[in-house]
Amino acid sequence: MTFWTHCFQRPLLCLFACMVWLVSGPAHAADEAPDAFIKRLSVEMLDLVKTDPALKNGDVQRINSMVDARVMPHLNFQRMTAAAVGPGWRQATPEQKARLQEEFKLLLVRTYSGALTQIKDHSITVKPLRAAEGDVEVLVRTEIRGGAEPIQLDYRLEKAPGQGAGWKIFNLNVMGVWLVDTYRSQFAQEINAKGVDGLIVSLAERNKSNARK
Repeated sequence: MTFWTHCFQRPLLCLFACMVWLVSGPAHAADEAPDAFIKRLSVEMLDLVKTDPALKNGDVQRINSMVDARVMPHLNFQRMTAAAVGPGWRQATPEQKARLQEEFKLLLVRTYSGALTQIKDHSITVKPLRAAEGDVEVLVRTEIRGGAEPIQLDYRLEKAPGQGAGWKIFNLNVMGVWLVDTYRSQFAQEINAKGVDGLIVSLAERNKSNARK
């Protein structure tokens, strides 16, 4: 089953995957444990969506502004986009890289915005962290509860360099499907056929199509 099939059948699951990024508040202590970090963002996400009518109604402009204001400090989006683009990233010019990040972000926002109305009494349980002291990349495993059965949702995080820096998300697993890996296979086909500019055009057209729906 593909990532897109997961999103079609379980849009609420994909919403949690995306929206945990959208509610990141001011930076907390740099020594915050990665599982505590994910738990905090998850609780904030639930509270915010339940109390913000624009988010609950799937207002794309509101979600987009939330991404710009809150997600970027807690997400290594450049690493995420580079991994999704694959070898083509190294060939891209600075202008192409900027466009790729812009269109990729918009794709994610519009993909999940329609699922906001489905949040009700759901909760997220964070599983015990399996990591050694000093690890700079970790896997945080969670389950979404509130439906017929728990749903797997895992995050890969890195310890950001620099004094006072916290954890950053750079990939996530939706029921066994890693988001970046799935996009990499899709993007590779576009780049092989039409180059980096062709991928940018394809993403822009997909975003315009999503905006009309």
